[in-house]
Amino acid sequence: MGKSTISGNLFIITAASGAGKTSLVEALLAKDEQIKRSVSHTTRRPRPSEQEGVHYHFVNEAQFLEILSEGGFLESADVHGAKYGTSQIAVVKILQAGFDVILEIDWQGAAQVRNIYPQCISIFILPPSVETLEQRLNNRGQDSVEVINKRVAAAREEMRHVVEFDYVIINDNFAVALQDLMAIIRASRLELQSQLQRYAALIQKLT
Repeated sequence: MGKSTISGNLFIITAASGAGKTSLVEALLAKDEQIKRSVSHTTRRPRPSEQEGVHYHFVNEAQFLEILSEGGFLESADVHGAKYGTSQIAVVKILQAGFDVILEIDWQGAAQVRNIYPQCISIFILPPSVETLEQRLNNRGQDSVEVINKRVAAAREEMRHVVEFDYVIINDNFAVALQDLMAIIRASRLELQSQLQRYAALIQKLT
């Protein structure tokens, strides 16, 4: 994925299930019109509150494997028994239009994206404690105790990969965590290479 025709930043946001990643991203999108969320493909069944094309593109396994075989995914992973993938074409179109893009993906997908697009900016969202994580998963009311226990165990494994990311946010106080996330986005836009691309004509005149 070349950088020459791209003026937006690519952000990766990763978190264990229940850490509050989705709520933070939705709040960010409501406040910042310059950033768009990439809608991933998944083979898992939609939850009651999820809409096709808004939260995910829900496909069956055969459809997913067809896209994968054609090289259509920027990254893909198996998570909790389901497949997830990010459309490379969709992401590039948004970046070329000058918008920033957020990918909500797991640590496996983040590693794949870094290999293809090393200038991406990665952020890991952590809960303040394992107990808080368990409580948040219980409050969803969507999973059995057995499923929640499995998710907590998986979360512990996922959180070991926090050291691979550029930034870490502890989601204890939601308002503070949102401000931290917005600060990372804003600061990244002010980096030299980003500003050179966004304001090339102005900087050329000034210098």
